[in-house]
Amino acid sequence: MRGRTRRRAAAFVLGAAVLAAALALAACGALNPYPTAPLAAPPGAAPGPRVAICYNTLTTTLAEVQTQAQQECTTTLGGSRATPADTDWYLQACPLLLPARASFTCIAKK
Repeated sequence: MRGRTRRRAAAFVLGAAVLAAALALAACGALNPYPTAPLAAPPGAAPGPRVAICYNTLTTTLAEVQTQAQQECTTTLGGSRATPADTDWYLQACPLLLPARASFTCIAKK
């Protein structure tokens, strides 16, 4: 009985430590979306420069990702509109805490 209580206490302490670490990372901006290298355009995709944003699907809204992509498109090609192209979750491009990568095509406004 005593061993089970110790294991539960250890699991509780570990869970509390993980939660505290996650809160500390969130507080220091580690979960903020940021630009990264975009996914290569597949054949037949809309032409134009592409931008990508790494983000966490639990802490970042799609509107925030769209806004960040729009800022990147404006920097890349002034007066262009960020159009969603693709989303992937390969950890080669984005870190574990921001596993989603949204790629956008920058389309010139007419």
